[in-house]
This record gives sequence, C-alpha cells and structure tokens, in this order.
Amino acid sequence: MEYQSPRGGGAGAGDPLTLPAAGRSPPMRQSQSKSHSSLDTIVAAATPPGRGGVAIVRLSGDAVPRLLGDLLGEATAAHVRASPRSAVHASFYDAAGELVDKGLVLYFPAPHSYTGEPVLELQAHGGPVIVEQLITRALALGARRARAGEFTERAYLNGKLDLAQAEAVASLIDAASVAAARAALRSLEGEFSRQVLALAERIGELRAYIEAAIDFTEEQIDFLSDPALVRRLSSLEQDLASLQSASRRGRALTEGLSVVIAGRPNAGKSTLLNRLAGHEAAIVTPEPGTTRDVLRERIVLDGLPLTLLDTAGLRADGPQASADPIEREGMRRAREAMGRADRILFVIDASADPQARAWREERSSLPAGVPVTLVLNKSDLGRGAADDLDVLLPTVRISALTGSGLAALAAHLREAAGLGDVEGGVLSARARHVEALARVGAHVGEARVLLAARRAPELLAEELRIAQQALGEIVGEESSEALLGRIFSSFCIGK
Repeated sequence: MEYQSPRGGGAGAGDPLTLPAAGRSPPMRQSQSKSHSSLDTIVAAATPPGRGGVAIVRLSGDAVPRLLGDLLGEATAAHVRASPRSAVHASFYDAAGELVDKGLVLYFPAPHSYTGEPVLELQAHGGPVIVEQLITRALALGARRARAGEFTERAYLNGKLDLAQAEAVASLIDAASVAAARAALRSLEGEFSRQVLALAERIGELRAYIEAAIDFTEEQIDFLSDPALVRRLSSLEQDLASLQSASRRGRALTEGLSVVIAGRPNAGKSTLLNRLAGHEAAIVTPEPGTTRDVLRERIVLDGLPLTLLDTAGLRADGPQASADPIEREGMRRAREAMGRADRILFVIDASADPQARAWREERSSLPAGVPVTLVLNKSDLGRGAADDLDVLLPTVRISALTGSGLAALAAHLREAAGLGDVEGGVLSARARHVEALARVGAHVGEARVLLAARRAPELLAEELRIAQQALGEIVGEESSEALLGRIFSSFCIGK
C-alpha cells in the first residue's frame, strides 16, 4: 500500500514551510533522501516471527530489479517485471538452484512503492525456516538486514510520507483500541500534517509581512498598529490552541496515561490495581506494607491505554520513621514514580478515614505539577466519606473489592485525558508533537506581547521564525539524525 504526503511529496519552492527570508538552506530531508535511497538494498520479514499460514519477506532498494532473476528464475522474473503491482505465482530458489518454496510475488517499481524505491514482496508459507532461507538468499545476493523501521524511514526520506505520517504508521500498528486505530489512520492520511502545515503557512505569511515592512521604516509607516495584524495573530493563537488540545487528546489515545495509585497502607491500592488489570497482578494481604516495589501493568480502560503503577503505602510519619530499609526504599520509589506520572489516584480508606485526613497530611509532599484524583474506596462497607467532604479535587467513590464505581472512574480518566465522549475528530499524536506545539505557543505568545508593545519588529519576526521552525519539526522539515534514530528505532523490523 502506498501513502502520499499531504503536500504531494517532497519539499520544494511551493512548500508552505519555505521561509520568506533569503539564504535559507534546503530542508534536511532533501539531502538525506538523495544520498540514502542509493545506498543499499534491505531485506526483512514483514510478518511477525513464528509459525503462520503465510509469511512475507520484503526487499527494498535499487538492486531489487537485478535480484529478481536470481530469486525467481529468469522466466518468472520477466513476467514479474511486466506485471508490476500484480500477484504472480512463483517458485523461490536458493543459491544452488534448489527449490525453497512456492508462493506469490508482488513487485513495485520505483517510485510507486511504499518506500519510493523498487520493492519486492515474497509471500511464502509461514514457517521460520522458510523465511530465514529466503532472507539468507537475499543476503547472499548483496542485500543486508533492515534496521527497525527502516522501510518507513526510507518512505519518509524519499518524500512518500512526512514524519508525522510515518509515526502514525507505528501508532496504527500499536493501537490498543479501535478509537486509537481510527485516530492513527486519520493522521496517516495526513489530517494532522495538514493542520500543522496550515498554521505554519499562516505564520510564514505574517513573517513575510513584518519582514517586508521593516525594510520600509524610513517611510514612518507604523505597521505594528495595524488592527488587521492584531486580528490575524489572535486568530492564529486560537487555532493553535485548538490544535494543541487535539494533540493532547491524541497523545493520550496513542501513548496513554501513566497513572500512579498511591495512598496509605491497606487503603486498597493493590486491590484496585488487580480489579483494573483483570487478574492478580499484585499480592493482597491484610498485612500493612505488603507492596514494597513499584508494580506496573499496561491496560486499556474503556478505550484509553493506561500504565498503572501500584506503589508502596505512604506512612503518616514519613519514610524515615520505618525501621525497615526495604519499606523506606519502596516509599522513595513511590514518590519518584508520582513525580513522573500524568495523574495520581490517591486512594482513601473511606470507612476508616471519612474526612480524607491521609490526603490532607500528604498533599504538601506530593509533586506540585501532577493532577490528583481522590479515590474513596471501600464503599461496600457502608461507611463512606462525608458527602460534604471539603476537598477541591476530583473525587470518585468506588469499591475495589466489588467493582462498584469503576465505570465512573474510567469515565473520569477519559475526561481527564480530554477524550470525554468525543472520538470522531481525534488525531494520533505523540509526546514530541505536544512538546513542539507548546514551544510554538510560547513563541507566538511572546510575539503577541511584542506586538502589543508596538516595538522591536525584528524580535517579533524572530519569534515567529522560531515558532514556524518548531512546526516544521513535527512533519520533519526540520529534523536530525538523532531524532530520526529515536523515532524509527521504536518501529518493528520489516515496517
């Protein structure tokens, strides 16, 4: 299957991210593509390891047309070359001319392929021995084993996908829910990239106007007081805020939330983890301090991927009051985990602590930037927290033992992730996209401050330039080898 960039592939003179200032070097991706596509031919299994009905071995590179005869025999190779993008029945041979297997062949000439290079897919019986024989034959003919994500990396470098679309490929493969898969598909089709590029184009137009006006200051034109300029910048900020909100929702749907379950010993933290995980992930006993280390469980709760972390109980008198060094280390790790979390579920034994004293005693020691939800547990005992509980926090009443209230907890976590009941417009996004948009927002905000003060137009233009550059990082117009390495190393081999 072939995917196209929302810009039609390749950066050029009409690229909306092209800066108006003269002397800008061409996008890094152009030079990478020119040198990378002519390097070597790669091979890998494109199906999961193990036994199966069918396995696919994929090759990509300039040498693929030359290898057809050695892999398939000259007669079949000629048929394959004459029937691109059509399934052809073929026999696969080793170096001695012995038959390895029979199956189907699909040949995609450049540039009309997933990678933009000549691509060959061998569909054989799904045994690991057969797969390795086919790969070994390709290696003997001069190919090399592909790195993780290298096929998609070449698609990006050759202009078939932008970087956000390439990441959406991995998100689609890793999707933990139908909603996540649909969001990834929308981003793969280019919707997220189109919105990013549209913002970048508008910022570029503002930059062009400001930089052009700077050259005519001798005419004493107070262009910074132009109401239309203020309106355009304000409208841009509103659309940016909307995209930031969508990207945060997309990131939650794609990567999920890291949620720490914290509280006093015996509040029911491990019972809650087990109930949400659907199996006995943590040991539960009446003895306080059973959980010593941080336990992690990856689950999907009502379509929302979650990494749940069960932690050691936090004692009222602090970790140093414990004589047990293991318990002290467990509490230290609990606080460390909370500092890295997206949200803390602070579990209260509502039957023993109806006024949530444990929360009041701990709140000053919890990380300031991490939102907290109070989970009032053990409602099945009939002695819950007071209805007028004076706590300015989201509060959910549950029974981890019976499962009562867990639907409300799931709805609350979806709402906290920004998903709510709306999924139709969610796009797949990742943490780096959210961070890049935050930088864009900071620089556009600084531009607004400079515009309001009607001073330093050069600085105003520079803030917009940096904002535009940050948008370029999302789709890959501004990228580095280190960034590409981090992104594509997370892909599966063969994709």
